[in-house]
Amino acid sequence: MYKLSLAVVLLFAGISQLEAQDSISNPSYGKKFIVIAGTHVVLWSGAYVLLNEAWYADYPRRSFHFFNDNSEWSQMDKAGHVWTTYHVSRLSTEMWKWTGLPLKKSVLLGSLSGMAYQSIIEIQDGFSTEWGFSWGDMASNGVGAAAFAVQELTWKEQRIQVKLSYWEHDYPAELLPRKQQLFGKGLSERILKDYNSQTYWLSVNLKSFMTQSQLPRWLNVSLGYSSDLMVGGRENLWVDKNGTLQDYGNVQRIRRFYLAPDLDLTKIKTRSKLIRGLFFALGSVKFPAPALELNSKGKIRFHGIYF
Repeated sequence: MYKLSLAVVLLFAGISQLEAQDSISNPSYGKKFIVIAGTHVVLWSGAYVLLNEAWYADYPRRSFHFFNDNSEWSQMDKAGHVWTTYHVSRLSTEMWKWTGLPLKKSVLLGSLSGMAYQSIIEIQDGFSTEWGFSWGDMASNGVGAAAFAVQELTWKEQRIQVKLSYWEHDYPAELLPRKQQLFGKGLSERILKDYNSQTYWLSVNLKSFMTQSQLPRWLNVSLGYSSDLMVGGRENLWVDKNGTLQDYGNVQRIRRFYLAPDLDLTKIKTRSKLIRGLFFALGSVKFPAPALELNSKGKIRFHGIYF
């Protein structure tokens, strides 16, 4: 972890050089800039320590290597990379804005910060026997950062948000040991790892695209994607801790696509900084709502409430 923390410090030292000259010539935001750069180092390093315990601690290390995982987990992991980088870039940009930096520079630093965060995670993957450095993951990180930056620079707002919802998948009793092996025992660990229980959404603000309509500013429509019945990366086949082959190849994975209404709370006017901060944080999560589902079996289902 020392090498990892050092890498974080060096990355943000490099990023800070992008604004070093402006900080000298504009002392009004120079001190704030240093505070936010330091805050990034502390938060990012702390996050890596926690992630190391949740994700990497149980697996031995090896020399750096690459791994093509593009066909695994029905691409749910790639959606997770997009979501994470999008929201890290979003949060980081708001922090840089607080220093007084212009919008373009704040977005640039925020997006670079998001990519830096995810890139060091990917480097950790490269040294793990269980995974490897994945160019597919890096491409997904780039999509997440770009999805935020392009909208912010073009519209100065996020008209299309990337969101997450989580509802624990109901596993058969015989698969509970496999569930714990893959996705952990605690809720926080499962939210991070359990692709069967996650749904990722693109949430579109209607009023932003139909400015003359009488629609509420906070009303969104969302397109969602999930996949379940996955107990292995590429197939439902593995060797358990006793060396016994477990073959659940007869369990067919199902991709699910959703259409549902959503809320954009950031469009609701309020004078309270606390409430605005809460609305900003909730922008990462899809609100429970009725949903229409089309799945890979060709079936259409209606959910009275889906999360």
